[in-house]
Amino acid sequence: MLVAERHRQIVHRLHGTGVVSTEDLALSLSVSNETIRRDLALLEKRGLLSRVHGGATAPLPLPPGEEPSFAERAKVASHAKERIGKAAAALLKPGQFIVLDVGTTALSLARAIPLDYRGTVATSSLLVAVELSNHPNLVVHVAGGRLRGGDMALSNSNAQTFFRDLHPDIAFLSSGGIDAEAGLTGYYLEEAAVRRVIIQNSAISYALADATKFGRIARHRVVGFQDLTGLITDAEPPADIREALEQNKGVAVIA
Repeated sequence: MLVAERHRQIVHRLHGTGVVSTEDLALSLSVSNETIRRDLALLEKRGLLSRVHGGATAPLPLPPGEEPSFAERAKVASHAKERIGKAAAALLKPGQFIVLDVGTTALSLARAIPLDYRGTVATSSLLVAVELSNHPNLVVHVAGGRLRGGDMALSNSNAQTFFRDLHPDIAFLSSGGIDAEAGLTGYYLEEAAVRRVIIQNSAISYALADATKFGRIARHRVVGFQDLTGLITDAEPPADIREALEQNKGVAVIA
């Protein structure tokens, strides 16, 4: 059995029972207890479960439509976000005009951009702007608008106007959820509208999403997969998402 399939089975059982034991998983999946412990440690880093003595439990669900705080999200799947950031940064070419979205994964991408990279960045994230402020060869433009604390995200009609006048070479969009039918979704209406403007004006655009976002639908639809160049993620997407990407000529870039 492939590692990815074993992980999917572990998460599927957690969704059904809320708790699993290391011994039961090892027996049913025909692997050692130590292998299961490594699996659980990796899945915990991705935010898919919480380890307890002898096994794991499913994370506590949030109220419908509610996003965890920035501080909470920064602790979830941090290694996965770092990998996604590095994979996205590897797509950059010298001299490009880049848009970076808001959120923890976008911040990981900003941290992965080499200090000597030469180009231009536009962002609606004050955190991203500060992170890039010490890059001597980067020109950084920051959108205006209403400030949302935590993520330090700027949005509303001012931000939309800002991005409507730009034509970036490449854009990287954060995600509240990635679903085969709903596509890319987000938690905040005004930020979803800003993302649509960015995608419309960018030559190519990638959604950034770790595996915890698969199958999740946030409050507001941004775009379908047909409007994206692809998805940058840390794990093989579920079959339905992979199929939807392929049908719409999107590409999943696995970090």
